[in-house]
Parts: sequence; C-alpha cells; structure tokens
Amino acid sequence: MRAYFYGFPVSVMKEFFATCPKGLENLLAVELTNLGAEQVRETVAGVHFKGELAIGYKACLWSRFASRIVLVLSEFQMNDDLDLYLGAHTIPWEEHFSGTATIAVDFTGTNPAIRNTQYGALKIKDAIVDRFTKRGHVRPDVDKKSPDIRIMAHLGKGKANITLDLSGPALHQRFYRQGTGEAPLKENLAAAMIARSGWAGEPMMDPMCGSGTLLIEAAFIAADMAPALRRERFGFDRWLQHDSELWQSLMMEAQVRAKRGMQRCEVKLFGCDADTRVLMKARDNAKAAGVAHLITFKQADVTALENPLPMPAADGEARQVGMLISNPPYGERLGEFPALLEVHQALGDALRRSFQGWKVTILSASPELLSCLRLRADKQYRLFNGALECQLRNYQIALDSVASQKEVAQDFANRLRKNLKTLEKWASKEGIDCYRLYDADLPEYNAAIDRYRDYLVVQEYAAPKDIPAQKTRQRLLDMVQAAIKVTGMDGEKVILKVRERQEGKQQYQKLSEEQHRMEVQEYGARLWVNLYDYLDTGLFLDHRQTRRMLGQMARGKRFLNLFAYTGSATVHAGLGGASETTTVDMSHTYLNWAQDNMRLNSLVGRQHKFVQADCLKWLSEAEDQYDLIFIDPPTFSNSKRMDESFDVQRDHLLLMQHLKRLLAADGTLVFSNNKRHFKMDLAGLEAAGLKAQNITGKTRPKDFERNQHIHNCWIITHAETQG
Repeated sequence: MRAYFYGFPVSVMKEFFATCPKGLENLLAVELTNLGAEQVRETVAGVHFKGELAIGYKACLWSRFASRIVLVLSEFQMNDDLDLYLGAHTIPWEEHFSGTATIAVDFTGTNPAIRNTQYGALKIKDAIVDRFTKRGHVRPDVDKKSPDIRIMAHLGKGKANITLDLSGPALHQRFYRQGTGEAPLKENLAAAMIARSGWAGEPMMDPMCGSGTLLIEAAFIAADMAPALRRERFGFDRWLQHDSELWQSLMMEAQVRAKRGMQRCEVKLFGCDADTRVLMKARDNAKAAGVAHLITFKQADVTALENPLPMPAADGEARQVGMLISNPPYGERLGEFPALLEVHQALGDALRRSFQGWKVTILSASPELLSCLRLRADKQYRLFNGALECQLRNYQIALDSVASQKEVAQDFANRLRKNLKTLEKWASKEGIDCYRLYDADLPEYNAAIDRYRDYLVVQEYAAPKDIPAQKTRQRLLDMVQAAIKVTGMDGEKVILKVRERQEGKQQYQKLSEEQHRMEVQEYGARLWVNLYDYLDTGLFLDHRQTRRMLGQMARGKRFLNLFAYTGSATVHAGLGGASETTTVDMSHTYLNWAQDNMRLNSLVGRQHKFVQADCLKWLSEAEDQYDLIFIDPPTFSNSKRMDESFDVQRDHLLLMQHLKRLLAADGTLVFSNNKRHFKMDLAGLEAAGLKAQNITGKTRPKDFERNQHIHNCWIITHAETQG
C-alpha cells in the first residue's frame, strides 16, 4: 500500500537484495541502476539496492540476470538461537501477511549456536507463529513446496538477515520451456552470455542450440520483451503491502512495449543442432515464448556447419556478418573428451572457413576444449554455471581467415600413420582385431593407444615432474585430436584414460557402475572386453603370443591358470584341447568375467573349474597335479584379502617351490611378470630341482617390439626332464 501526506503519495524508500549466479553481479548492478535503483552495491552472488516499491516490482519484471528479488525486513546481531528468535519476533509479520496465508522459511549459514539450517528455519517459524498467536491472530500454516509467502534468512559474520521473497519461483524461469536437453542453460546465464558478447541486434546464430534458450533470450531482448511477462505467479501476490494498482500499471506498460517491440523487430536468429528430438523441443519453446517467427531452426551437425546468411548478390559486394554465440557441451567425465575435442576442432575449422568477419562468443568449463578452437580471444570473463566455473571468451574471426591446413601434433600424426599402415595389415593377416598402435614412441607424446576393432583406447602415462601440467594436458588433447583424424575413428568411439606408468599391472580400478562390453577376436578365440568402465580393459594385449602358445601346448593337458584375471589364457587352453582347466583368482569380478569368456567359446562343463581364492594361500594347500601351468602374478600386491604382501622379485622362488609340487613330472610351467629388470634366481631354481628358459623375445608381439621391458616370460620344468 502507498503512504500519503495531505492526499499526496509519499516516496518510501525500501531496501532490496537481488541474488544472481556468481559472475553476473556487475551486469545485474548496471541493470538495476538503469531501472532506477539507488545505492546499488555489489556483493558475492548478489546486489544490494534501494528504491521505492516500484523499483522492486520493475526488478521482478525486467531483470534478465537476477535469480530472486527480496525485500529486506530486518538485520541484527546474532550470537545464539535466542537472538535469532527475538530478532525474528520483533518483525511486524502481521503487516506483511495474514494468518490464512501459508509460509515457508529458507535458512542459510551456520555458527556455533546454529549448526543446522533446518534448526535456524524452525526458530524463525516459531517466532512468527508465536507473534501471531500472542496477538490473537490465526496462526499461518507451513507449506514448504508452494507457499503463499516465502521468508528467507541468512546468517553470516555475526549478523542475521531476514527478507521477504518477492519473486515466487526463481526469476530465471521464464515459463516458456516445454522441454529441455540433457544440460539446459539457465535463462539468466544465457542472457549474461548475450550481454557479455556485446550483441547489438545483428544476425545471431547458435550452432549447438539445444532447447533454444540463447536464441529465445536474444529474441526477448530484441523485441523489448520483459522476461517475466508470461509469469502468472509472484511472491508478492499474497503480501499485504502489495500495491496491485501500481503493479498493473507496470505490467500494462511492459505489454505495450512488447507488442510494439515485436511489431518492429526484424532480428535474424538461427539455431542448429544435430539432435532432431532436442530441436523439436527448441521449436516448441520458441512457440510458447511467442518468438518462433524470429528464429530459424535447422537440423545440422557442427562438423558441417554453414553460414546462414546469403551470399552477396553482386561481385565485390561484402557479405553480411553476424554474431555466433554458443554453449557447447564440455562434459564432466574424462572419457567424454575425445568426442568433444572433435566437436570443438570442427567448430573452429568451420568458423575460419565460413564465418569470416563474424564475432564469436563461447562459454565452456574446459579451457582445454576452448584451446581446440585454435582462436585467440579478444576478451575473457569468468561465469558460473551452477557451481561449475566457466570461461566466456569473445573472438573476432578475421576477414581473411581460412581453415587451418596445419595438422595438429604433426610429428605424432606422422608416426601414428606409419604405425597404422604397418600394423593394420599385420593384424588382419594374424586374425586379431585388438592391438597396440602406439606406445610413447615419441617422448613428448607420452601415452599408449590401443585399437579394439573400431574403437581406440588412449591411456596417458604420468609426465615427468619438470613438465608443466597444462602443457602435458594440451599435448594429450592434441594427440587425441590427431589420432581421430589419422585413424578416421568416430570421436564417440575414442576412450581416454589417465594412468601412471607402473611396474606390473595396476589393481583393477572401477571407473563407473555401467556395463559396456564388446566382443573381440584373437587367433580364433572370442573374448569380452570392457573399454569404458575400468582402468584396464580385461585383456592384456602384450600376452597375446603367450596365450597362443599355451593353446598350442594344451592338447590333452590338465591346465592351471593362476592369477587368472579374466581367464583369456584359459580360453586359449580350452580351445587348444585341454582335457581340463582350473582358473584361480581372488576377484569375484574376474572369475565371472572368465566364465563369460569360456561360455562365449562354448567351453562349459565340469572339466572347467573356477576357484575364488588368494592364489598364494591356495597354492600352499593345493594337491592336484597339472601338466601345463600358467602364472602371471602382479609385480607387487598388499591386498587386504591377502594374508601377506607379495613382491614378485622377492617371492618368486617361494612361488616356484609351491608350483613344483603341483607340476606333473613331464609338465611345463609358463611364468610371466611385468617387473622391469626382473632377475630370475637361477641358482635357487636349480637348488629346488627346476630349470628355466627365457622366452621373452618369442612372446613379445610385433606391436610391442619397441618396448623391451613390457614383460618377462620363462618356461620352467623339472630339472630331470630337460636335456
């Protein structure tokens, strides 16, 4: 309600606070100043301001950047819960809402006395209810989901601040969304991107428009449409001091401005997206917002991006230029990066090829992905998409710009191209469809790249400490881009993993709860691999020759596979005609995988046994005899499920003494490990009645020829059986 003096309205200044995403404070402060706010003061994620009630209403109706507008009711010193209760109790709540209204209290912040936000909210609610009941009023009920009145309180720096929400639903909600994509951009962040881009109404394009938020916000700006014009509910609707006459006058003014703005608006807006389903949502959203006639949507992939503006009608005439603004996907998982690298590289190429003279604004949480555009930013801003820190970069595409012909990571690309030419033919002839394409061949590109059919797995090794992390990261991303281009692989089928170079095999590390497995072929064996969910894939490629050899040796033999992993060696032995197989591993996951591998090759029956056990303990207790034993222990293990730690260099002789007992008189033991510079205790073996033959060179596959230390492999027999 208005205050009057001798029949004339009196100007009553009120204190307000506008919340916003971090990074938008300055934009919001300027916006509020332009609306007529006074004493505007920025703070983290918000802006303080003063003005008449009309200013608060205008902020609710016209702010494109605010999340909420609240009216400040009280601020007081607070040390304990009694201070909070008394401070809230002194506020004349009955002047703001009646007892028939429903309320909700939101509380943020803590101190030694208020350690729980729910407790803080409860104390304020109690103070409100007590004030109503003590004055004989009906007490208000609580409705946490959709209250008539929302009270907001914050505790910080020894002070409590209590406010009344004027917004209702958060102001970033414009109520035109009929549907969204997987990661919708909040409307106030989209408006901030447009503002920071410097867009002034020229043709605008979003090549990855998703549900169309950026384009719809641009249409609102171009048509002078208040962002909250379609909102049916505000937080002040049941507020007793609400001036409906004033509000209706402001609404009528906004409606007139929108109608006139829409009539004269000739802005050209273009949106593209590869996903037709998301594009349908964008069209529905634009229609619901009343701006569908201003936006042209088209299904198109960013790799085939074209300039939407027409070519000049006459020779020598300059082509019209515009503004490209976008929020490309930037992924939160490392494994999503390869496909996104491809997208950003394609976008950068398209901009240089077809958008000469255009201005470009891109928002991303990944500086590495932005670097793949190969563009130099003119300006850069820090914004937050929720809790995620992002960079907004503005670019100017030169009029003489051309798509770069220079190959990314050229030295690496040339080496990979050479390897691919050699190994692709070899693998086809060998009958294998998974092999290593590259293994840190060039020191500055320190990673391994394995091919699994039409997939690539890129595993980064730990870089030397003297190389800056940013440089290492950029080299990795360059390498992935080059690998996609050289091999022609779909970026969606390139899996990026980060691991440290270690001696021996790493413990099997779970990366996700999903199941992504595929079948591969190896010398006639069919094997399951999982490229996504774990650090390792389920198949050690460097042991391919060893597995093949075991299959050739296994006919009619009793076969034992210790530290069996996923049982791939057992599969080869079974296919080679082993009379029986025993597969032992401590991991339930491994054994299930091994059984799946055996079933895939129709190797089922009682003759195939699977034992879940600590291999070392099992060895000390086992009594059966085996004609062919394969053991590939870890370099080191101190698993909680093992009684003692294991070191292959320290303990291999003890291991052999146990194995000798299980090895048939004319049996063969194949012993392998991955410890660099491993030294077999030949004297100790001889004393134990065993002999060893080093066959490492024969078991190292062609695709691992460069890595002399990838593994060690020995054939061990009883001494009396060798000549």
